[in-house]
Amino acid sequence: MKLKIGLSVFAVIVVIWLVAPTLVIIPISFTDQASFNFPPKGWSTRWYENFFTDTGWLKAFWASARVAVLTAIVATIAGVCAALALVKMRPRWASWLQQYFMLPLLVPGIVIAIGLYAIFLSTGLLGTLLGFVLAHTVVSLPLVLTNVLASLRGVDTRLGDAAATLGANRWDTFRLVTLPLIAPGVLSGALLAFVTSFDEVILSLFIQTPYLQTLPVKIFRSVTKDTDPTVAAVSVMVMLVSVTVMLIAQFSGRRSRGPVLPR
Repeated sequence: MKLKIGLSVFAVIVVIWLVAPTLVIIPISFTDQASFNFPPKGWSTRWYENFFTDTGWLKAFWASARVAVLTAIVATIAGVCAALALVKMRPRWASWLQQYFMLPLLVPGIVIAIGLYAIFLSTGLLGTLLGFVLAHTVVSLPLVLTNVLASLRGVDTRLGDAAATLGANRWDTFRLVTLPLIAPGVLSGALLAFVTSFDEVILSLFIQTPYLQTLPVKIFRSVTKDTDPTVAAVSVMVMLVSVTVMLIAQFSGRRSRGPVLPR
């Protein structure tokens, strides 16, 4: 009993330690002074107003949103196709190939960024929408693949066989049987891909140009140049978007297991 209480207290302390730096941003975003002093001496919403009236911030926000939506679409389609292929392969080969797909999560982001920068520099993709989407898809695909695979492995394969015996071809079987069953996993993966792209800063720093900057890049450059609390206000809004999407993804993931026929 004492061990359980001790572990619970330790867990609470760890959570507070991890969350506290994030929560500090909230009061700073409402300060009435052009500084990051904490706690604020006065309160104001001027920094939120500055965000919604500054064309530079709004342009960066919509650039991030556009890239994140396209990345989620591309990564989801690629992840579903890869997952369908993996479940059909021999377990040994599927295991090796799945580990290959997981490499972007294991390799340091700076290494991936340098490699993509070299490739994009020679192909003219630096600072382009296509370049951003391709780069962000690299780091988002493993998350989609993991969620879709978890859903596929919870689906009884006899459901597809039953549809085939009733005259459905492979496309109809996937569209009418498999996809509805794995839809929660697909949605969860797509939302995670969106959040990953929306928050990505390392890759974006390497492939951005003055003509196309995402919101995380603008936040980074603003922090390194001046002490504009607008950064805190933007960070709070980004945090709210990320937390909301993650909660939706988590809720979808709980429903990702498809029905299984009784044996």
